[in-house]
Amino acid sequence: MREQTLENGWRTGLRPEFLAALEHAAAVSGSKDDGPDLDQEEILLLLQPTTADEQAELFRAADLVRARQVGDEVHLRGIIEFSNYCRCDCAYCGLRRSNAKLKRYRLDYGEIWQIAGRAAALGYRTLVLQSGEDPWYTGPDLARLIGRIKRELEVAVTLSLGERSREDYECWREAGADRYLLKHETADPELFARLRPGCFLEERLQCLFWLRELSYQIGSGNMVGLPGQSVATLVRDLLLLRELDAEMVGIGPFIPHCDTPLAGNSGGSVTATLRMVAVARLLLPTTHLPATTALGSIDPEGRQKALTCGANVIMPNVTPVAYRPDYQIYPNKLCLGEEPEHCRGCVEGLIRALGRTVAQDRGDSRKRKSEVRSPRSGLEGSRRSF
Repeated sequence: MREQTLENGWRTGLRPEFLAALEHAAAVSGSKDDGPDLDQEEILLLLQPTTADEQAELFRAADLVRARQVGDEVHLRGIIEFSNYCRCDCAYCGLRRSNAKLKRYRLDYGEIWQIAGRAAALGYRTLVLQSGEDPWYTGPDLARLIGRIKRELEVAVTLSLGERSREDYECWREAGADRYLLKHETADPELFARLRPGCFLEERLQCLFWLRELSYQIGSGNMVGLPGQSVATLVRDLLLLRELDAEMVGIGPFIPHCDTPLAGNSGGSVTATLRMVAVARLLLPTTHLPATTALGSIDPEGRQKALTCGANVIMPNVTPVAYRPDYQIYPNKLCLGEEPEHCRGCVEGLIRALGRTVAQDRGDSRKRKSEVRSPRSGLEGSRRSF
């Protein structure tokens, strides 16, 4: 039996208000880099499809916008997890300071350099240097490592080192760092403070605005399914990401870790996370959206599903296998026992099976650089929006 559609290609049976929001978002995002100016009510509608047809149309629209705006290539970012020490005590994270069961490790600069060279030889055009918030690594020492990687490997360097001083961010930018990933985790200030004791959302945003001032390509993002989170909270997350004009947005499910205070909670669902990815693509049409490892960790097809509803990036792990079991922010992380060479081939096969190709360039953002706002004005704008 032929599926019924409207003249413009949408399925019949969609709620008029849902269809209106989806049509508007898809039309604007398919033709404009800035994306639609959806309000909170429209975003809420898109995040809550009430039928399988509505969800299917949301995913289809996001995939069409992805194809038009960022193409069929999937960009690979090789992650080097070089330290699992962390000064923070986040309630959701297996690396939290209070986790006495965790075997801690730090790679020295020579080891990090060797791993970076191995990853570049495998064809990764972007390397992500990631760690817990570990002040043992000084700004100047990391800058020397970044400079060597930039000079000798011809790759983009993304840093994911948490909240540091503006001086450190500036030092690393001058050394050649291209991008910085700092997820805001949740746009609800009270929930943020409960989940990250001693930390505040305003300070997190301050760091993101410093990074913007220093001309980094910035990445942020949030978890889906956190205890105390509502759909209205997720709307605030998307509005904040739009205000930040982030070049990359990582959205993954909350997965409870047995050695954290949130161990007894249920995790985020695949479906809710995919809806967030899809709506993020509609709101931010040229932003890079990863199919996160967390999605692949709770669903064997999780990354493939994300790639069909807006995602265009995969971030394989290039950390040596010996260290991976000790860098589990969440449990049962994907690919813990696979060497980087195997992961590279596996990911490429996954991408080709979807009819997509692996990008050969660095995958720099094609966003137009927006006018840099001062941190103070940006933070005040966030307060007004939320």
